[in-house]
Amino acid sequence: MCGIVGYTGDKQAAPILLSGLEKLEYRGYDSAGLAVRDGKLLPEIVKAKGRLIALKEKTNDGKAVSGCCGIGHTRWATHGEPSDVNAHPHYNKNKNIVVVHNGIIENYLKLKQKLEKKGYEFVSETDTEVLAHLLDYYYQGNPLQAIT
Repeated sequence: MCGIVGYTGDKQAAPILLSGLEKLEYRGYDSAGLAVRDGKLLPEIVKAKGRLIALKEKTNDGKAVSGCCGIGHTRWATHGEPSDVNAHPHYNKNKNIVVVHNGIIENYLKLKQKLEKKGYEFVSETDTEVLAHLLDYYYQGNPLQAIT
């Protein structure tokens, strides 16, 4: 089962996210990732295939990723093989929309084909990446309007 942990506050987010993901470790998963944002900069996204230890090593226990707002995810594959590319979070081309998701998007292939016809390019085999591009497609400056 997938797990999602989020944090926003005045402390560094990555170590807190990793600690939260550790508490979900018993659930079983094939990859993990996090996205952390530092002010107005685009989020830094780090993903790793395998157990959480691989993500911890990639980020020096979270110390290598700075920012006080972030989200972390452990993935249990439903679409796409276990890999760094298929790990969450997923994002749009500009990396200004970042998503994680649990569950299955039943009509993701139809949505993906629609977006590909509009020029969107996909890098993963997941249904979740469709969400990032779909939000990008509908985003007109107001995130709430994009999701309704």
